[in-house]
Amino acid sequence: MSGVVLPAIASPRQRWLRRYGLASLGAAIILAWALLAIFAPWVSPFDANFVDVANRLKPPSWVHWMGTDALGRDVASRVIHGARVSLAVGFVVVAIGGLFGTLLGAIAAYARGWVEEALMRLTDLVFCFPPIILAMAIAAALGIGTVNTVIAMLVVWWPKFARLARSLVITQRSMEYVEAAQSVGFGPAHILVRQILPNAVGPLVVLLTLDVGNAILVFAGLSFLGLGVVPPTAEWGAMVAEGRELVQQWWVATFPGLAILTVVMGFNFMGDGFRDWLDPHARTR
Repeated sequence: MSGVVLPAIASPRQRWLRRYGLASLGAAIILAWALLAIFAPWVSPFDANFVDVANRLKPPSWVHWMGTDALGRDVASRVIHGARVSLAVGFVVVAIGGLFGTLLGAIAAYARGWVEEALMRLTDLVFCFPPIILAMAIAAALGIGTVNTVIAMLVVWWPKFARLARSLVITQRSMEYVEAAQSVGFGPAHILVRQILPNAVGPLVVLLTLDVGNAILVFAGLSFLGLGVVPPTAEWGAMVAEGRELVQQWWVATFPGLAILTVVMGFNFMGDGFRDWLDPHARTR
């Protein structure tokens, strides 16, 4: 048996890194950006909206870490303050859209009959339109502004949660614990909220985590098109739009673009980690 090579046994640390390493990295990235957003007025080297035309389009230096834009504003300060808007919008859209869609889908699946048919046809109606196109149309109709853009995103954000919640509730409603709760005398609302939804929350948590990065990306895209924040508010998508024609002054668009990239990657890593953690097959590997 001297020619047989036995597979190396991974240490507990190696198994932990393989299973949760990316999720931990994503959580660290999101935590870092969240702290920067919370303490932005204190950690920013300059006022985000301070105009200094004499120092416009200066490259990165010890004074201006990420350079200055076309109005002489410090790019690093604007990127830090932009995290406040982008993270807040991402969390608000996903939290409200996810809660509304989850409740709608759960009610549709548990009620059945014409209620399910009506709610699902409403969901299909929203799904008929590409989400970003529909959000652009609604945002353009409501007018420029963060609140209006959030409303436009909420209109197109809830259907995916409704469909997922419906499928999960359909699976759970035939379980024995639901029949036991019905036999005890619990009402439909109690069974749905206290029994079924807690047992179906795993995939919803994964979708919520992954979707925050997607919401930030969509909001940045709408701001890039001029349908997001009102100038001179610092926001990553609007900053990328300001630097899209400044090819030689690459730093104006590059650093806010990197901020979007890191945040979206962080939420994707966290979502993948939650999915592996909630998957019993992944935990046994």
